[in-house]
Amino acid sequence: MQPSMISLRVSDRPRVLLGTCIAALGLVACMAWPCVTLAEDPTNEDCLDCHGTEAAKDEEHPPIVAEKDFAASAHADLGCTTCHTDASEIPHAEKLKAVGLDPCGDCHDDIIKAYQEGSHSKARARGISAAPSCPDCHGDIHKVKDHTEDKSPEHWAALAEVCARCHADPAVAEQLDLSVVRPVEAYLKSAHARAVRAGKHGAVCSDCHEPHRTLPPTDPKSSIWPMTVPRTCGHCHADILEKFQRSVHGQALQRGVRDAPGCTDCHGEHRILSPSDPDSPVFVANVPSDTCGRCHGDTRLVERHSLNDKNFSAFQDSFHGLAIRAGETSAASCSSCHGVHEILPASDPRSNVNPANLAATCGNCHPGAGERFAVGPVHVSATLSKTRLEYWIRLVYLWMIVGVIGGMLLHNLVDFVGKVRKPTVHHSDDESSNIVRMPRVLRWQHGLVMLSFPTLVFSGFALTTPESWWASPLLHLETSHGVRGWTHRGAAIMLMFAVLWHVVGLMKSARQRGYMRGMWWAWSDVRYLFAMLAYYSGISRKRPKSGKFCYVEKAEYWAFMWGIFLMGATGLPLWFADVTLRFSPKWFTDVATALHFYEAVLATLAILVWHSYWVIFDPDVYPGDMSWWHGRAPASRNEEREEEAAEPEQPSVSAPPH
Repeated sequence: MQPSMISLRVSDRPRVLLGTCIAALGLVACMAWPCVTLAEDPTNEDCLDCHGTEAAKDEEHPPIVAEKDFAASAHADLGCTTCHTDASEIPHAEKLKAVGLDPCGDCHDDIIKAYQEGSHSKARARGISAAPSCPDCHGDIHKVKDHTEDKSPEHWAALAEVCARCHADPAVAEQLDLSVVRPVEAYLKSAHARAVRAGKHGAVCSDCHEPHRTLPPTDPKSSIWPMTVPRTCGHCHADILEKFQRSVHGQALQRGVRDAPGCTDCHGEHRILSPSDPDSPVFVANVPSDTCGRCHGDTRLVERHSLNDKNFSAFQDSFHGLAIRAGETSAASCSSCHGVHEILPASDPRSNVNPANLAATCGNCHPGAGERFAVGPVHVSATLSKTRLEYWIRLVYLWMIVGVIGGMLLHNLVDFVGKVRKPTVHHSDDESSNIVRMPRVLRWQHGLVMLSFPTLVFSGFALTTPESWWASPLLHLETSHGVRGWTHRGAAIMLMFAVLWHVVGLMKSARQRGYMRGMWWAWSDVRYLFAMLAYYSGISRKRPKSGKFCYVEKAEYWAFMWGIFLMGATGLPLWFADVTLRFSPKWFTDVATALHFYEAVLATLAILVWHSYWVIFDPDVYPGDMSWWHGRAPASRNEEREEEAAEPEQPSVSAPPH
């Protein structure tokens, strides 16, 4: 038994030795554990002992981060070695590696992946050091704040300033080959930036451009790709997005039509202004030319998409279009009739321009318009549609203008050459020079015409050619005060008053009616015309004489009276358009507009060619017939008439305008 027990004790010795070794190692490990922990994972306090501002008293331990700043940062719960992975021992190497994106990715994996897909990361990969990384936007990593905090550089109120560090720097923009010039400057003028400055949460850079995966507008994955822009804007303007997606433009974009306009095509990109701002492309005066006209006035786009190529030009030449071009903000523009975001085709029963809805649409500005009669076709060019009365009015007037004004020029040329070859012998002391040809009352009436007619011409043609240099002074205040329109109407009232004064005087006075009998046409006028031609051509040697008034004065007088009647008959319906449209069809105002314009052209040319010659450039009266001032015509003019007895001026006598 004893040997066997000795045998057992010998066999247990390795086991006892092994246990003793394990116990000793455990004791050593426990004693060394604090030292191991300090060497492998220093605490933030350990790091701040050297790198805190309070302890940094010399260059050996430079201050990097203030303890209070780090404690207030979004990273306060992280250890220093989370980012500075090569500082796991104290003391650490003299120079640590720069912190890259890898530590950020440990916590922000999804953000880092998005960043690596964006333009900023790809630019850095090409070696462009100016391209931003995390600290460039978020600031000092030790002081980084949550983007919801006011002091954070990523706070919505400060974000534009952060982006401006690169995007407002021409050198950086050139290095990064940015396609948009000075976007921050444009943004700061926008309605969004104004809202931010007012303390409201207007759209900032990151609302439109993905903050980490910033992609160019040419990338289909970008938030600012033309097809994606409506959805991007819809994050804030959801109700407008819903309307836009139902519109013809929204439907076209969804079908992949790249030419279809999105939000930025109409409103602009960075410098998005309020529709009430005169500088905005969607301001009422800018909508036709700067917004809708960019596509509907582009021949290539119109042809490519089979649009009506006459609508835009027809609107520009219409009453509404001319008023808008002149700066009149109360006139209807494209959006007034077609809508703004929910623009539907005319075939859609919901469309504002569906034939069944036109009366209500026009009634928004012209109450009652179209209720009695059909509104009629719109966007029709009088120069092209031979089925419309305006086309024939235009054609007749063009031939009339060429014939009448051409005949006047030829007649005046013959008269001028004849008088140069055979000048009239003046007798200034002749008793006939005392004959009153223009009584005082008529001079007052003529004075009103002299003031009102040029004003009407200037203010009227300023509407038809609003872009001309000479019209700009009058149209300068048109947007806010409607100066041109009221100037034109005021001159019209003055002219109509002068004519009414003249007509009433004729009706009340038998003397004046007797005086007017000299203005009736007679065969003697025809004989006098041919006699003058014979005299100037050398066939006759005797200078003929006319009656009290010759065909020159009669033609001008009756043309003037007819023109006043026609201009008044067509101008008043246009002035009071609401009343006119309530009781007449639309074609009536179209015809009135055509007659008013072409008669104005004819009348203006007649004054310039006919009247100006006889009162200024006629060699017998040059440099001017002053009878409009003192009432007495030049002696040479009286010598062409049959002898008249001189008579004193009668203040009460009214005579037709000369």
